[in-house]
Amino acid sequence: MDKIIVYVDDAEHAQQLLTPLVAQQAAGRHWVLVACAPRMTHRISKWVSHSARESWRGKWADRLFDQLVPAVGLRSGQFTTVLAKTPLPELTEELQAQIRATGAQPAPVVDARKPRTDTANTASPASVRAEHAPRLSTWPRMLGSVITGCGTLWALGLD
Repeated sequence: MDKIIVYVDDAEHAQQLLTPLVAQQAAGRHWVLVACAPRMTHRISKWVSHSARESWRGKWADRLFDQLVPAVGLRSGQFTTVLAKTPLPELTEELQAQIRATGAQPAPVVDARKPRTDTANTASPASVRAEHAPRLSTWPRMLGSVITGCGTLWALGLD
C-alpha cells in the first residue's frame, strides 16, 4: 500500500487541498496526516508547565483531525495521525525510514499547511500611501536658498 505524508495545521485550508487528491487517489493509498501545532514562545514556560503544553498540543491535534478527516472523506483504515514533536525534516526522515523498513517506496510529501502572512514584509497602509503620493516640488526650498544667498551677497556688498 502506497503512503503519502501530509503536513497540516489548518483544517479548512488542508481540506481544500486534500479533497481533490483523496478523490483521485482513494484506492490503495494510506495517508499519514502530520499535525503541525502552532509554535509557542519560549517565554510561555514561565506560566505553563511542559506537560500542560504537550497536553494542549495533543488536544489541538485531536480537534484538527476531527475536523479534517470527515471533511476530506477518509475512512478509518486509510490514514494514520501523527503529532509533530520534532522539526519537520527530522520527522520526515523518521517516517521515510519506517516506510522503507516495510520494503515500500519512499512516500511523497504534501505540505498542506496554511501559508503564513509575514507581517514584516507587508507594508503598512500609511507607507503605501506615502509611496504613491504625488511628489512635491523642491522649487520652494530652492527659491528660499537663492533669495537667502542673494540677501547675503547684497549685505556683503554694502559693507
